[in-house]
Amino acid sequence: MNDKTILLVEDNPDDEALTLRAFASSNLVNEVVVVRDGQEALDYLLGTGPFASRDTRIQPQIVLLDLNLPKVNGIDVLKRIRADARTLTLPVVILTSSTQERDRLAAYRGFANSYIRKPVDFDQFTAAVQQLGLYWLVLNQPPPTATTGF
Repeated sequence: MNDKTILLVEDNPDDEALTLRAFASSNLVNEVVVVRDGQEALDYLLGTGPFASRDTRIQPQIVLLDLNLPKVNGIDVLKRIRADARTLTLPVVILTSSTQERDRLAAYRGFANSYIRKPVDFDQFTAAVQQLGLYWLVLNQPPPTATTGF
C-alpha cells in the first residue's frame, strides 16, 4: 500500500498536522504530498510551475481537496482536474469544514468522488481517515489511466 501517493491540498497548518497525525495513527504509510493552495495543487497535478519536471503520467492514488483555498478555490481546482485528460478519472475527495449545502452541490456537480466534512473531534477524524485509506487505497480499483484509452 505504500506505493500509492496521497495528495493533500490544505492551506491550514493545524488541519494539515491533524490530517498527517490521523494518517500516522491509522498506520497509513503512504507518501503524502502536501500542497498549500489551489494553484500549487494544479501545478503538481499538471506538471507546471515548480513541478514542470514532474512526470504527470504518475498521479496520486487520491486527492484530498479542501474547498477554501488561496489563489484557486477547491471547486475551480476540481473543475480543472476534470477538464484535463491526465487527471480526468483521478479520485478526488473533498475534505472540508464547510457545512454549506451549495458547496456540497458544487462539489458533486464538479464530479467529486466524495464529500467529507472534517470532524472536529480527533478520534472521529482518525476513524474517518482510516476508512478513507482502507477504501481508496486498498479496496477501490482505480480506472485505467487516460493514456490506456479511457
